[in-house]
Amino acid sequence: MADLHRIVVRPLITEKTSAAWQARGEYVFEVHPEATKPQIRDALKQLFGVTATNVRTMQMRRNAIARARTRGVTPRWKKAIVTLKDGESLAVFEG
Repeated sequence: MADLHRIVVRPLITEKTSAAWQARGEYVFEVHPEATKPQIRDALKQLFGVTATNVRTMQMRRNAIARARTRGVTPRWKKAIVTLKDGESLAVFEG
């Protein structure tokens, strides 16, 4: 997985992640389901030039959905919660 944008797919900006950023300085990203913590740390360093001190990951389950008579599931995905070194920040989350 050499492509950095495949490892870090997108930042997740919701009310809950904004509150986590303001309270604890944690940034939340959607990452590739097979990305490892060192790969995520390296991708953030190369993409944004920041040093991650802590990376926590979790697999998000599939959700059953129903639209009219059609039933299906959403794809599973992986979430990474990242804490940066003191004094560093990402402009994406600050507005």
